[in-house]
Amino acid sequence: MLKSFDETLAQRVLDLGRQTLAIEADAIVALHARLGDDSSFVDAARLIYAGTGRVVVSGMGKSGHIGRKIAATLSSTGTPAFFMHPGEAAHGDLGMVTANDILIAISNSGESSELLDILPAVKRLGARVIAMTGKPASRLARLADVHLNIAVAKEACTLNLAPTTSTTVTLAMGDALAVALLDVRGFREQDFALSHPGGALGRRLLTHVRDVMRTGDAIPSVGLDVPLVKALLEITQKGMGMTAVVDADGRPLGVFTDGDLRRVIERMHDFSNVLIRDVMHANPRSVRPEQLAVDAVAVMEEFRINQMLVIDDGRLVGALHIHDLTRAKVI
Repeated sequence: MLKSFDETLAQRVLDLGRQTLAIEADAIVALHARLGDDSSFVDAARLIYAGTGRVVVSGMGKSGHIGRKIAATLSSTGTPAFFMHPGEAAHGDLGMVTANDILIAISNSGESSELLDILPAVKRLGARVIAMTGKPASRLARLADVHLNIAVAKEACTLNLAPTTSTTVTLAMGDALAVALLDVRGFREQDFALSHPGGALGRRLLTHVRDVMRTGDAIPSVGLDVPLVKALLEITQKGMGMTAVVDADGRPLGVFTDGDLRRVIERMHDFSNVLIRDVMHANPRSVRPEQLAVDAVAVMEEFRINQMLVIDDGRLVGALHIHDLTRAKVI
């Protein structure tokens, strides 16, 4: 049987939701202010920037969950990183750490025994340590090369026990570090796309016209002196709603589309003797095969067209329909 959820309880839930957001927002504002009075953030960024290895992020419990996200964000923004569980590290996973690496150890209390147990081994390897704790006087903070203070006034949990505000602030600190490093490394959209080839941005920035264009016999094309009726057969067979008109050397002279056909029908009752040269329109829109497919999308949208010719060194090498771009998930 479902418990009742009356208006009084609903208001209580709403009030607690707002209170949680307010407490966590205040904690991030406090972190923002603290960052300006402390050189440790710059020291941490400098240490990672100068490093020649990877960033190894580690933490237990909720700190570990946040650590996984921080490692993922660093990796996707130009700083190679991975998460290492401190418990597993003590049983062999420390073999993943090298002297050139930097360990980011996360513990709100700064007294996590699992992290403290592996710290001597990490230091013996020669790796540097950045600690994120809420206790600057803790053992973890004191043993680290750089300490990032993630202290909060209180947890948003009504019992002031469950990691809530502290995990939010830790995540925000990790994001701040990743974004700062992203910028100083000169990391750009193209770099982001390389690490996200399966995402929408990756497809937009990595897919070229040559990857999606139709080639060879799939390109609809006719000669300059072909009758319009024959050109219509080419349009029908190739299924692109248009045909290119080319000279003997394969150089495009014009294009004829379904839209052009409608206009011809409106003004001519008999076009059985009409040549394609008489009804095509010259100087068709085109792209080059090495251009990004998203550039072709921009041209199609600007001129409200669904097809384009692909030209290389003055010759017709491909044809592109908006459906090709849709299938490739460029749009």
